[in-house]
Amino acid sequence: MGWPVCAGEHPYRGKAAALEPSRGCSCDRVGCPAPGAHPVSPAWQMQATVDENVIASWWETRPEANVILVTGRVFDVLDVPVAAGASALERIEAAGVAVGPVAVLGQDRMLFFVVTRGSPADEDEWWSCGLDSEPETESLVEGLRWHCRDSYVLGPPSRYAGPLGSRWIRTPQEHPLPDALRLLEFIVDACEA
Repeated sequence: MGWPVCAGEHPYRGKAAALEPSRGCSCDRVGCPAPGAHPVSPAWQMQATVDENVIASWWETRPEANVILVTGRVFDVLDVPVAAGASALERIEAAGVAVGPVAVLGQDRMLFFVVTRGSPADEDEWWSCGLDSEPETESLVEGLRWHCRDSYVLGPPSRYAGPLGSRWIRTPQEHPLPDALRLLEFIVDACEA
């Protein structure tokens, strides 16, 4: 699909988790706040690729690795609490607005994939947004994170610390990326409700 990816850590489960309960993630960080939901390498921005041969070699080497989708190159992600996301999705569909791909992360978050605002050649053209998000940061609208440049999300199908992992509820193969601003009003209203 031309979406840049990189290899992600994975959550420990079963016997490995029982042996080291303080390590819920395959990374070296004890007490990792996002088990399995972050890239393997700190150089993930440079390593992210759409090259199928490179990607295949990553998963041959680390078949348990999660999929990290890099935002701000082809798509951005509006990331909201699942209750607000479900409400927004219902309102968007009722209004007849094209929704695009949507994923659920565990039992907590819903991810709306939208066309990126882009990376203009001239940085003066870049317009900042108070909702811009890096993983693990908060935004001005309660619960809403806008993942664009310099960010990433855990992509389906990936395992997460929760029992359900990351899964598509509206696949990108069947639903083209919409404009973020068309969805934002519905999502902000749902987050503030």
